[in-house]
Amino acid sequence: MFLSPRENCLKFEPCRRLSGPRSRRCAARLSVDVVTPFSPASGRSVRGVAEMALSQIGLLRALLRRSAAPVTWSRLGPITKLAPGQKTVPPPSLARLYATKKSKVKSKGQQVKVNINAALVEDIINLREVREEMAAVLSALKDDFSRSLSIRTSPGALDHVTVSTKDGRFPINQLGQISMKSPQLIVVNMTGFPEATAAAAQALRDSSMRLNPEVEGTVIRVPVPMVTREHRENLAKLAKQFSNKAKESLRKVRSSAVTQLKKEKDRVSEDTLRLIEKQVQQMTDSFTADIEKQLSTKTKELLG
Repeated sequence: MFLSPRENCLKFEPCRRLSGPRSRRCAARLSVDVVTPFSPASGRSVRGVAEMALSQIGLLRALLRRSAAPVTWSRLGPITKLAPGQKTVPPPSLARLYATKKSKVKSKGQQVKVNINAALVEDIINLREVREEMAAVLSALKDDFSRSLSIRTSPGALDHVTVSTKDGRFPINQLGQISMKSPQLIVVNMTGFPEATAAAAQALRDSSMRLNPEVEGTVIRVPVPMVTREHRENLAKLAKQFSNKAKESLRKVRSSAVTQLKKEKDRVSEDTLRLIEKQVQQMTDSFTADIEKQLSTKTKELLG
């Protein structure tokens, strides 16, 4: 047991009043009790040890006073308000743990993209076929734009017109010879199929080009209307109709794919079906964006 110098002195105070051999024995015992708790090799005296102990107590007192301070400063600033349920102010070393970081705000409409390997889900749905069907819709829209919504008139502008005959529907350029007589006149010679002349003239009237053909025997004369602002606006409206029709076709492809997925719910997990459906939706959104881009480009071209 370690005793301070004062405690050792008080312990052996009665021995100091003795005299003679008994007092010398007590003094020897006092010397042993005081020196024994310390290492002889250190060479420290009782006074030196006492001074060291007092200095340590002084340091401890300073630390205790510091930890008991009501306000603690840290890099976050002074903490003067306790959190709910908090009884004491955290020390500087723990103050950073109470800091919070603002969560990043996701942009509106932002979604995590899914990329599924089509080969891994072939037994559930053919994603390649779904993509090809959607690509065919976009390709058909581009063809409609190039054939039906052209400002510049040329013989090729009539190639998309189809004629209904007894043997079926055929492009007009397969039934007659189309030539450009002047910038304001196109001539269709139906000598090869004279029986289809009336049907060809009707097909030209029903087209979206606002044509008013004139029939002279087996020759169809097609005056080219002047390109006015009203005509350009009508073509822009027609482009919008074509794009809406293409979007509807995309939705039908998506709906068909989702219906096929629902048939597999008995043998495929719900999470897997949800991921595949999300992949199909991403494909639909991508092709819809392409349709919007095609419409924007065509509208600028038509309106000038």
